[in-house]
Amino acid sequence: MRAILLHLRLPFSILLMPVYFFALSVSPNFTENSLLWVFVILHLLIYPASNAYNSYYDKDEGSIGLLKRPPKVNQGVYWAANVLDLLGLYLSFTKIGLTFMLLVLGYILVSRAYSYPGIRLKKHPWYGWLAAGFFQGFYTFMMVYIGINGFGIENFLRPQLIVPAFLSSILLWGSFPLTQVYQHGEDEKRGDQTISRLLGVLGTFHFAVGMFLIANLGFILYFDHFHASKYALIFQFFLAPIVMYFMLWYLMVRKHPRNASYTWAMGMNFAAALSLNAFFIWFWIDRTNLLQVFF
Repeated sequence: MRAILLHLRLPFSILLMPVYFFALSVSPNFTENSLLWVFVILHLLIYPASNAYNSYYDKDEGSIGLLKRPPKVNQGVYWAANVLDLLGLYLSFTKIGLTFMLLVLGYILVSRAYSYPGIRLKKHPWYGWLAAGFFQGFYTFMMVYIGINGFGIENFLRPQLIVPAFLSSILLWGSFPLTQVYQHGEDEKRGDQTISRLLGVLGTFHFAVGMFLIANLGFILYFDHFHASKYALIFQFFLAPIVMYFMLWYLMVRKHPRNASYTWAMGMNFAAALSLNAFFIWFWIDRTNLLQVFF
């Protein structure tokens, strides 16, 4: 049981929350019931199931996301992933609706394809990178927006929604290689040619800088065009801790590659997640004037 709970890596869901809060912040038709159930289904069922499924097939001996010393996997980890996915699909249909359930099913299938030996997108650096960033970014943004608002896919296909959905993916395409930078040895043993292995340690950091600059410019233009320029300025304030942490980490890695470590990578993940979660929650509250309901 302990191995199952640890491999679910429930705290890891915090790192995936920014996309949820971003989609929520631009949602015009949410209810307390829908936003709660979408959150529970994704962050307490689907994401942990994906973590467990990934762990079962990877069988990591070294550190992985939020597990510095992962216990050995067993069949219980595999079945826990299946049970949570099935429960997530059932609740998606009964609490939200058919469209949301089908979108969740699509996410599950791609998530499993990333690790499943017969497909294993993880072995293919560019395919794995594109799939992870697109489905955890654009696709999840769409899934959350449709689930929270009870809309069909046709209601999503508008520039004011497609643009932030793609910005979510660009952020993830920048950060995803950094989550792999300390796992080169493990990935080499399994024959997984991840994008971080392909780029090399310093190349991973340089690539991330390029993607983050594109993402930041995109957010500035998005806020200025669709909302108000004040949001672009405040976004820079919330980004400051991420930038400072990244610069310090980069300098440490240039001093010695061993600093491209699990500890530094997890610190980067949490700095980014907490800053972005805080911004998108504030953006949601400010846009919807929620505080006026209570004060």
